[in-house]
Amino acid sequence: MNILKLERLAKEAFAPFGDVIEIDGSDWYPINAGTTRRYHGLASIDPGLEGGRAGISMARGDAFNYPLTVSMLERHPVGSQAWIPCTQTPFIVVVAPNGADGLPDETRLRAFYAQGSQGVNYRAGTWHHPLATLGRQGDFIIVDRIDGAPNCDEATLRTAYCIDGSYKGGQPV
Repeated sequence: MNILKLERLAKEAFAPFGDVIEIDGSDWYPINAGTTRRYHGLASIDPGLEGGRAGISMARGDAFNYPLTVSMLERHPVGSQAWIPCTQTPFIVVVAPNGADGLPDETRLRAFYAQGSQGVNYRAGTWHHPLATLGRQGDFIIVDRIDGAPNCDEATLRTAYCIDGSYKGGQPV
């Protein structure tokens, strides 16, 4: 089994796969007579073509602990999908671009540690692992296409990968 090292989730590192949704470091402007800061346009929602519409759902993810095994990925070929934690629960984000065969390019597989204050928005077609919250159950808001059209492909990886909980450079989680 191959070891997949974690990286801290950062906007620049995640940009090829989608958006990092977070307040820290984002621009804002005052609303509601100055009592509220609005952090506007943190992600671009894409409901896809053919009359797709975006909807808001919620999910409760079961807790995972290290080591975490990654043996499959999924993608939403028609529209984007955002995951925003409601309970400050950290989670693991595993992504891969398309390979020449249309399946995940395992040579460019990456794993990110998302703090409980960060969400992600996967671009349409981005291969990613299902939700994996760390240490405890977590509630999430999901923003994606909800019209019932097929929008989920799954792929079994050629080899399984293990996330051991350490960051690149040996910094522990």
